[in-house]
Amino acid sequence: MTMAHRFDDAHVDGVYRAIAERRDVRHFVPGAIDEAVLLRLLTAAHQAPSVGMMQPWRFIRIASTPLREQICALVEAERVATADALGERGAEFMRLKVEGLRECGEVLVVALMDGRERYVFGRRTLPEMDLASVSCAIQNMWLAARAEGLGMGWVSLFDPVQLAALLGIPEGGKPVAILCLGHVAEFYPKPMLELEGWAQRGTLGDFVTLDRW
Repeated sequence: MTMAHRFDDAHVDGVYRAIAERRDVRHFVPGAIDEAVLLRLLTAAHQAPSVGMMQPWRFIRIASTPLREQICALVEAERVATADALGERGAEFMRLKVEGLRECGEVLVVALMDGRERYVFGRRTLPEMDLASVSCAIQNMWLAARAEGLGMGWVSLFDPVQLAALLGIPEGGKPVAILCLGHVAEFYPKPMLELEGWAQRGTLGDFVTLDRW
């Protein structure tokens, strides 16, 4: 079998390195992100695959400092509610740093577009494929950010109804991620939740089967 379409070794290694070294970052150092770099990251996100070519992602760049503070307040409220829901692990959870909204250079809110019900191709039995498509866009951005030497964190601690109202997202649209982007002093050697002892990555063999569950 020929490998005519394979990248050269250096580029293949770069792809796997970005995947292996990508981290959900919560610690940032001050500094704005170059506009050309940000455009490259957004372009990478927009090049993601989407079911039925629906392209359900919408990106809202948060430029207002007061608005960023309001988003921080929503995240903090959900952080406390999550701790309450975790019961005996609540106190442990509250000690974790779960976001870097005030320190990062850029905040982006990623939302599902409105009017998604008109897209049936690939979603008739699996309507959640719109969210899967948005997740692919976020992962594209995450890997591109790592390649650019920038940290990115995905914040999901918020009430989507409240955040939608705050940002004027139309009915039917839904925010699914707050992304923190910025410069870092270093990248974590392992995922932060592993370093903090919250959870450990499973062994690949436990997640792969043949022919049946």
